[in-house]
Amino acid sequence: MVMNSPLVVVATAFIVTASAHAQGDEVSRATQTSLNRSRAASEALYSTIATIEWPSEVVPEVSGILPLGGGRTLVCTRRGELWMVNEQVGSPPAWTLYADGLLEPMGLARKPGDDQWIYMTQRGELTRFRDVDGDGRGDDFETVQDDWDISGNYHEYAFGPAFTPDGSAWVTLNRGFGEEPFGRPRWRGWAVRIAPDGSITYECAGLRSPCGVGVAPWGDVFYTDNQGEWCATSKLSQLVRGDYHGHPFGVDDTARPESLVKWPAPNADGSKGEHPNRITQSQAADRMPNYRLPAVWFPYDKAGRSPGNPMWLPAGAFGPFAEQCLVPDQYAATINRVDLEQVDGQWQGAVFPFRHGFDCGIIRIALESPNTILCGETNRGWASAGSRSEGLQRLSWKGEIPFELLTMRAMPTGFRITTTQPVDRASALDPKSWTMSSYTYWYFEPYGSPEIETKQLAVTPISVSDDGLVIDLSVDGLRPTFVHELRAAGLKRAADGEPLLHDLAMYTLNRIPKP
Repeated sequence: MVMNSPLVVVATAFIVTASAHAQGDEVSRATQTSLNRSRAASEALYSTIATIEWPSEVVPEVSGILPLGGGRTLVCTRRGELWMVNEQVGSPPAWTLYADGLLEPMGLARKPGDDQWIYMTQRGELTRFRDVDGDGRGDDFETVQDDWDISGNYHEYAFGPAFTPDGSAWVTLNRGFGEEPFGRPRWRGWAVRIAPDGSITYECAGLRSPCGVGVAPWGDVFYTDNQGEWCATSKLSQLVRGDYHGHPFGVDDTARPESLVKWPAPNADGSKGEHPNRITQSQAADRMPNYRLPAVWFPYDKAGRSPGNPMWLPAGAFGPFAEQCLVPDQYAATINRVDLEQVDGQWQGAVFPFRHGFDCGIIRIALESPNTILCGETNRGWASAGSRSEGLQRLSWKGEIPFELLTMRAMPTGFRITTTQPVDRASALDPKSWTMSSYTYWYFEPYGSPEIETKQLAVTPISVSDDGLVIDLSVDGLRPTFVHELRAAGLKRAADGEPLLHDLAMYTLNRIPKP
């Protein structure tokens, strides 16, 4: 039961482990912080970061954000509190306690077509709540679904909800780390779907630390996972019923009658086979028919270490980047940009740097208006770059268009690049402007994977469109299931010869398009 008791700041116990969030030492965090500052200086020409200040009695370890309009935003925190943040012109932000006594909530959302209730995922349940009497405090809380288990392990987070157009809520369940003094709980490391009538289905297995779940504009559901054992590096993956995402923690639950996932590596006769170990990602996909390759790998430290929730920008938002996906990073205190395409039914695409220089690692972002994003930050137990331990910040688009790589799309013999502004043709057609390497990862039990089977690939520019916005590149030696990392250090803008704001693109090539 959630009570509106007087404000009490309650510290939640935690253990620092060798998780993806705590993997970096102080030197690497300092390096990331310094890198953020240097890159933020040029990025600030196009977007600004502002801090929403808080009173001393508030500890804003923000784990969920729901903009309500009219200057009001509801946020939840890892300390089990709900706060209403009210920002009015000419006044400092007012933080009002909406509710407390929650169990580490990790997300807030509204269901499509439902203006009465707000939904929240706690460790052990999906909850809905509302303010019936209009006094600014929650007073009606209901459990929607609580069929998954919790055992007391400190890392048994539950993330979401993310609603699909039919009103179903998707929740991703973290596996426990470390000792299990009360036994192994059911359904940990799974993605579950809660139907509008409250019934639950167990859709996907093999998740590790699935910090973010989101729904694309076309209705597909995606989640982010954090690098660790059985998870080579962090990733963005589609959630499709019956899929296995690689971590064997919860595979015993596939034997339960409620499971919609088959054991991922059966013997020829259908009996339970040995789980594969120390093979490449391509071999894993061949060995396990329901193994879901990520839509995008986030190469370690080049694209952060610990992604938060994926969020798609709507049409008209953030200039040329409208309809692309943004993913914050909890370790690096950055936001990356993702452009996806579907080839032979498999999502794949490129990740690009987008914005550096936040105060703290970000686990939640939410669109406040077409050109402003709210960023929820916390690093307790998950050490991050930045100058603060928690916070709520706003990223605002200023309207001027930077010179950037906008998209990177696969072709049968190379890639098609689009840019936000016309390129200098001579630089675009100069082979020295482009370099590319490709690599893959181990699928194995150790914590994270190095880049393996790395190869330098020859890049030949083929053509530039008349408007200077499209460049076709021929690449010798494309390799399916490999990351293809592109540097465009020599590319110049037509107007003034300026280089790209970011010259890096990392494309996960799951399928090579047919001619």
